[in-house]
Amino acid sequence: MFLDPCIFDFVAGLESEWMAIRDECLSLPGDAYEPWVQREMYGHGWSVYGLVAFGTRIEPALARCPVTARAIAKVPGLTTAGFSRLEAGAHIEPHVGWVTTVYRAHLGLVVPEGCALRVGRETRAWREGEALIFDDTVTHEAWNRSEEPRIVLLFDFVRPGCEGMPQDVPPAEVRAMIRRQAR
Repeated sequence: MFLDPCIFDFVAGLESEWMAIRDECLSLPGDAYEPWVQREMYGHGWSVYGLVAFGTRIEPALARCPVTARAIAKVPGLTTAGFSRLEAGAHIEPHVGWVTTVYRAHLGLVVPEGCALRVGRETRAWREGEALIFDDTVTHEAWNRSEEPRIVLLFDFVRPGCEGMPQDVPPAEVRAMIRRQAR
């Protein structure tokens, strides 16, 4: 299920900064991204540059992206954030997230034609400078049917009404990735 981004006050501020965030993202070397660890979901072509991982700040990454760091600091209840790159031809298979206390957001940074996200029965295309917010615990998938990479700022924030609740524990392979990135 998609949610209306207008109901979250912080979205307009993030969207107003999208070009500066995109420029920081594009200044990163290609090898700064790591393949997402849950390869069974996609096989190849999905990589991430982590900034915040389940509440753990990745300080070297945040220092390389100060505009992005300041922008995401304004998101109440931010738990996770990073740049998500989906290569040409890549497909993240239908899956269900495990974190029940957050909503997921994508801010479109580089969005060629032929890229879309399906959540439940609804499919939407990303748009540069616009946020999509959705419930990650609903079956969803993403694809890039273009000839160029698609990049979004992906972030999770605590769902209204879930403040103060214990966070869900990520799978072991995700916890290992968090430990590596935080060094």
